[in-house]
Amino acid sequence: MTDQRSLSRTLGLGYVVIFVIANIIGSGVYKKIAPMADELNSSVWILLVWIAGGVITLFGALSNAELAGMLADTGGDYVYLKKIYRRFFSFLYGWSLFAVIQTATISSLAYVLVQSLNSVIPIPDLLPALHDFSVGGVFFPFQDFGIKLAAIIVIMLLTWLNMSGLRSGAWTGKAIFFFVCAGLLVIIVAGLANGNPKPENFMNFRELGSSPVTLSSFYTAMLAAFWAYQGWVSVGFIGGEIKNANSNIPKGIAIGVLVVIGVYVLVNLAYMRIMSIPQLVQVHEAGNQIAAIEAIRSLWGHGGVLFISVLILITTLGCLNASVLTGSRPYYAMSQEKLFFPGIGKLNRHNVPGNSLLWQGIWASVLVLSGTFDQLTDMLIFAVYIFYGAMATGVFILRRRMPDAPRPYKVWGYPVVPAIFVLFCIGLFLNTIITRPREAMIGLSLILAGIPVYFIFMRRNRRSTPDRK
Repeated sequence: MTDQRSLSRTLGLGYVVIFVIANIIGSGVYKKIAPMADELNSSVWILLVWIAGGVITLFGALSNAELAGMLADTGGDYVYLKKIYRRFFSFLYGWSLFAVIQTATISSLAYVLVQSLNSVIPIPDLLPALHDFSVGGVFFPFQDFGIKLAAIIVIMLLTWLNMSGLRSGAWTGKAIFFFVCAGLLVIIVAGLANGNPKPENFMNFRELGSSPVTLSSFYTAMLAAFWAYQGWVSVGFIGGEIKNANSNIPKGIAIGVLVVIGVYVLVNLAYMRIMSIPQLVQVHEAGNQIAAIEAIRSLWGHGGVLFISVLILITTLGCLNASVLTGSRPYYAMSQEKLFFPGIGKLNRHNVPGNSLLWQGIWASVLVLSGTFDQLTDMLIFAVYIFYGAMATGVFILRRRMPDAPRPYKVWGYPVVPAIFVLFCIGLFLNTIITRPREAMIGLSLILAGIPVYFIFMRRNRRSTPDRK
């Protein structure tokens, strides 16, 4: 293991920077300015949220990179948590991936894909007579049922294709990244170079003192930003392969995240240069609109809508397919350890975890019916940041428990950087419970549902292996 790890340290600073950017930039930046506008009603505060979200992302990525470098030979987040907190907590994380985090990610991406398709080919509203039907006054499965049904069809189609052993080549990821960059470049140029009058109160810095933005509303708006920054946790996976890790990892992460922050600031400046805050709020209230599409529509009409919609559709399709493909692997691995349902750990005739893919697709489809795009993303960000905070806390635990263990990279700014990130995660947790109780309670309930499941599996394992200690 040690030799293998030493031989693999061939990646330089440039690779780390590209890896960071490619794993963070995604479909969220096309849509998430609308809920921010609804929450903050200020272009200046919106930009501050994007910047603050980027800084917190940077602190989290730097903290996670120490764990990844230290435990690089053993696997990903599931194994990090198992090493730090033992088997129960790592199971709870793996369960949460299935119950809310990974499956809600798939549901959310399917939403964006179908909404972009809806801008080109209108999807009819189905079962309008059942719009007001609810389950306990919390879930409204038939609202926007045409969009939801199309999203479910997309999820199950991609699930079936992956169950059939379909593989995308290495060029796919590069092509997706190219399309994302192309779409963002179009928005930046179109927004900042257009000669239309600026919207009222565009970048009015006096709003910093007069706008009624509270710490709570700032935190709530950051739920939207973190969906766009989601993916930073993957940065740590290459910690054991980097040359001069103590220098190149923090430099690469810092440069990459700063580039992403810069891109997101420019894109959002472009949105707000084209559309006023009230118009962005209307996009949010409409539910099935995408801010990027509506911004381009106001400049270039139907031709512009077709162009940007196809770009978003292609990029989201690629991200969604990757999420379906990789998301099923942790449940498969847990089943192999007898910590998940037995059938999930079986490979089909195409040598892929077919049952794991199928049940992931079914549950993701159920989550599509449970709420809107923003409700799903708020729920999954709330859930995943519980575990991100736990991983950053693990930096402190392992420094004390394993002080002499080899660490290719030690987090820059220790103990301040991981401490700030942990405190932020606690604040996000508490604020979401207050401001988004529906999403927080659903997310928390799905996570805690894993507790009895864990003890059922443990009891079953003790019965099958009575001599096990």
